[in-house]
This record gives sequence, C-alpha cells and structure tokens, in this order.
Amino acid sequence: MDGQTTQILIAMVLYMAVVIGIGLIYAKRANQSSEDYFLGGRSLGPWVTAMSAEASDMSGWLLMGLPGVAYWCGLADAAWTAIGLAVGTYFNWLIVSKRLRRYSERANNAITLPDYFSNRFREDKKVIMTLSALFILIFFTVYASSCFVTCGKLFSTLFGAPYVAMMVLGAIFVLLYTILGGFLAESASDTMQAIVMIIALGVIVVLCTINAGGLGAVIDNAQSIPGFLEFFGLATPTVNEAGQQLVENGAPVFGDAREYGLLSVCSMMAWGLGYFGMPQVLLRFMAIRKEEELKMSRRIAMVWVVISLAVAVFIGIVGRALYPTVHLTATDAENIFITLATSSLPAILAGFVMAGILAATISSSDSYLLIAASAFAKNIYQGVCNKKATDKQVMTVTRITLLAIALIAMVIAMDENSVIFKIVSFAWAGFGATFGPIMLFSLFWKRTNKAGAIAGMVGGAGMVFLWKLVISKLGGAFAIYELLPAFIFSCICIVVASLLTAPPSKEIEADFEAVVAGK
Repeated sequence: MDGQTTQILIAMVLYMAVVIGIGLIYAKRANQSSEDYFLGGRSLGPWVTAMSAEASDMSGWLLMGLPGVAYWCGLADAAWTAIGLAVGTYFNWLIVSKRLRRYSERANNAITLPDYFSNRFREDKKVIMTLSALFILIFFTVYASSCFVTCGKLFSTLFGAPYVAMMVLGAIFVLLYTILGGFLAESASDTMQAIVMIIALGVIVVLCTINAGGLGAVIDNAQSIPGFLEFFGLATPTVNEAGQQLVENGAPVFGDAREYGLLSVCSMMAWGLGYFGMPQVLLRFMAIRKEEELKMSRRIAMVWVVISLAVAVFIGIVGRALYPTVHLTATDAENIFITLATSSLPAILAGFVMAGILAATISSSDSYLLIAASAFAKNIYQGVCNKKATDKQVMTVTRITLLAIALIAMVIAMDENSVIFKIVSFAWAGFGATFGPIMLFSLFWKRTNKAGAIAGMVGGAGMVFLWKLVISKLGGAFAIYELLPAFIFSCICIVVASLLTAPPSKEIEADFEAVVAGK
C-alpha cells in the first residue's frame, strides 16, 4: 500500500470512527423500547428529518450510479431522472408528509409502514400487514445489495483488493452499525452524511471543471459527442462484443445520436412517483416531533436535493471531458467519481471525499436493513406469529433478521459487474408501485377499503416483476421504466376493488374525517 492509499485509508477510518461514535451515543436510548429503536420516539427536529430523509433516500447511486449514467451516455437519461426525483420530492413533502404524520398517530400510533396500513383499515386478520411486510423484505433486500455493490466497487478501486472481500467487509460494518444504534443513530449520522455528500459533490465538480479548462471546455467537449449534451437525444457508445467501448486515436468512439422522445422523458420522470411509496422517507414524516415543522423540513430537503442531483449529473459530464477513455464499460463508468476525486485532491482530502461515497452507502443501507428487519420482527413476528411477544423478544428477532437480510443481500451483490443504477431502479419501482398508490389513496380517498389496499399492493408489485422480466423484452414503447405502468395499474386495482366491495366501516370513515379536519 503506497503513501497516497494509506492517507486515504486513514481519512476513511477517521470518518467511520465518528459514525460509530454516533451509534454508541444513541445506543442506550435506542434499546429502551422498540418504538425508540424503530422510530426514535417521534422526536426528530426539522433539520434532522429533512437531511436524514434525503441522505437515506439517495444512497451510493447519487455519487456513483447517476454520474456513471451521465458519463456513459450523456445528459438525457440522467437529467430527466434527476428532474423527476426533484419534482417527486417536492410533492411528497407538500401533500403526503403532514397528513401521514397526523394519520399515523390516529392509526393507533403506528411506528412502521405495515403498522400504518393495517391500523388505517382496522384489519383483524393482518393480511395487509403481512403483505406489506413481505414486500418490504423483498425490495429492501435488493436495495441493500446495491449499497453493498457500492462498497465493493469503492474499496476494490481504491485499494486494489478483491471486489468480493471488500464488499463483504463493507456489509459487515453497515450491519454492526445498524444493530448498534437503531433509528435515532441512523437519523443523526444520516444528517452528518448528507452534509458530507453535498460538500464532496461540490468540491469535486468545481476542481474538476477548473482542471478540464473551465466550463466552456467541458461544454465544448460534450457538444462534440453526438447526442451527449441534449435533453432529447442520447449518445450511443460503440462497443465490442464484451460491451467495452472502442477507442480510436486516443478518443472514445460513439455512433449516431439516438432519438429521445416524449415516452422516454415520461419513463425517466416516473422516478418521481417512487417517493410516495418509499418507506425510508415516509418514516421520517412519521417521526418528526411536530407536524408544523414539516414546512421547514420541506424547504431544507428541496435545497439539498436540487443541488446534489444537478451536481451529480454534471460530474458525469465533466468526467467525460477529463478522462474520456478511462472507463470503457457501463459498469466501470460508475467509478468516475472515484477517479475524479483521487486525481484532483491531495490524498488525505480525497479520503474524506471517498468517505462521502461511504456516507451515502451507509446512510441508505442502514435504513434499508432497519426498516426491513422491523417489518418482519414487529409486523410478522409480533403482529401475526406471536402477539404476546415482549419488546425484548422483538428486538432479538430484529437483530437476527438484520443478519439474515444482510447475508442474502451479500449473495445478490457477489457479481462485481452489477450496475448500481439498474439494481436501484428495480427496487425503487417495486416500492413506488407497491406502496405509492395505496399511500395516496389511503390519505386522500375516503372510499378506499381493505380490498382495494390488498389489490393495489399485489397488483403494483406483480406488475413490476411482469413488466421488467417479460413485457419490457418486447422493446419499443414497452421498454419504458416499469414503475410507470405498474403505478398506473396499482391505482386502477385500488379503485376497481374498492368500488366493487363494501365501503369502509363508519369507524374508518370517522378516522379519515378527523385526520382531514386536522384532529
């Protein structure tokens, strides 16, 4: 290990020590009860609510996946995805946050998303609770695997070590930290990590733009590539049979630009729909100490999101100008942020910037593991299998479940050729279509009933798999992002099933009217 690598490692170790310190500070309180462990006792302030929601949401794909897409095929895919996410963030905070905070308390003080859905419809047999918990387990396991892939790529690229060993090492660290501190530690560290992430993005984009010869030089380079700097065009790298981009006379080879029509725009913008069903964000709405503070949280969150997404996309554009032939596959393109950081900063500072990637990964994976484990321990084990389970038993099952989920996610992440962006997009679609529609209908349509909720969740989740694995293979218009058709199908299922079955009980309607009235 050379001197530069040693300095990077030291900086990252210092960062991880701070993260562990936060876990230790909150560990005692987190273990007082399952409510403290899973929801922090509804005590989050507006800054922590906003910053932890966005940091846990964005994950490592913000620093690796999104810049990788922009580096590989240009502006369109990355930019429209970012725009969709920004719009979705705004409307989620604007229309969902306050009512969910109010309704989750009305619904027998629900502390998990399955709790909320089950109590909202006053079910006895816990069908909705079980289904929602199972879907959370499935999609968060996939999501956690994307974070472990990020750890593996980061450490193997920096230290030249085998990918699998580095991926497992990162996963173990995340697992131990999540077991230690619970929701409060996760939210506090996520706030710090959100700050690290946005500083890392800002420093790199400024320095690398200067190194590339200024903003004009970056734009000129991007414009020289057909379709690379267009909102309605897409660059097409010319690749060989192994998927590696060809290089001629020291320059990457691109084919003619592909047309990027309205359907493609809608497909990428559909990423914004995912927010309405994203448990790690929705839980922050439930955990804030006062409903009135959500307005400030929304403003903080929007500033962070817009800046971070815009800079992440531009990093890919700058990377193509500075290092046009370094990353020659779609998978390797996701390492462009690492290349820029290690080449433009002194080693010790590069280490702290690399900690930004680690920050993004930790802030997301601990959320995913904790929410998935709570879905099983609190909602399936205590809610269905052992209703007399004590808090201590629930906490024990939670930690066992954390280990099991992490092991499965590590198996999924074993393939070092995995593309982070693609893994995240599938899990995002799963949550968005499974929970997004029923979240909106449960908050805003009084006629929604239990049958509608079940039909919407099953229909949305099923359509994600069907569209991704079967229908999208037909190509053409069917190649759109699976979230859009699955979200629409889930909405149809909710409306049809609700109207074809008996209306909600008077008690359920009274709950709805009380929440609407602000009680």
